[in-house]
Amino acid sequence: MSLVTATNLTKTYRIGDIDVPAIKGIAFAIEASSFVAFVGPSGSGKSTLLNMVGCLDHPSSGTLTVLDTDISTLDRHAAAKFRGEHIGFVFQDFNLIPVLTVFENVEYPLRMVQKWPAEKRRTQVLRMLDAVGMSDQADKRPDQISGGQKQRVAVARALVSQPKLVLADEPTANLDHDTAYRILELMKKMRDEFGTTFIFSTHDPKIMGEAEVTFTLEDGRVTTNSNGGSHV
Repeated sequence: MSLVTATNLTKTYRIGDIDVPAIKGIAFAIEASSFVAFVGPSGSGKSTLLNMVGCLDHPSSGTLTVLDTDISTLDRHAAAKFRGEHIGFVFQDFNLIPVLTVFENVEYPLRMVQKWPAEKRRTQVLRMLDAVGMSDQADKRPDQISGGQKQRVAVARALVSQPKLVLADEPTANLDHDTAYRILELMKKMRDEFGTTFIFSTHDPKIMGEAEVTFTLEDGRVTTNSNGGSHV
């Protein structure tokens, strides 16, 4: 059984009196523990597709199954609950909370969404900070660490609740070349250790080169589906 499956998936936005189709009847399947990229030019639909997989946007028609749940049928409350329980996110601008420490940023999903008990939270947060090499920065705030370190924290936060799926929207866009590769190495390490599936929306050739499966989108349709990519 695939981790993510889309069938005849569409998304149309209403702008004034005009319907604007963003996703046009696509189909795809993604297996567990995969490293996958949605690629294509701006406006191709890749971010819309990522948002639908992440329950941040709702399909107009078709089915979208994630972890054996047809998320296209979920209302807003159920979608938020599913997202909080099963999906991690990594964003290009990190989305760290500036008034919280590194530790508190990673802890946030466990405290506010999943409501883990305090000692269990602490153990898991320290484990994830160690995994991403940020244990010695736990008491610092985001404005006291580098861009690459912020993205490491964002990866730890995405994985702290042990989701089966992590979605990353242009996660290397604000990083220099060497740092971007280190983040990709870290994500693959985490995938191998925890069995997490990573799906990227990206323009970055570095991610395209490392992805094991690439879906190329153009004008709301998947034009190519390729397997391959190198291994870090």
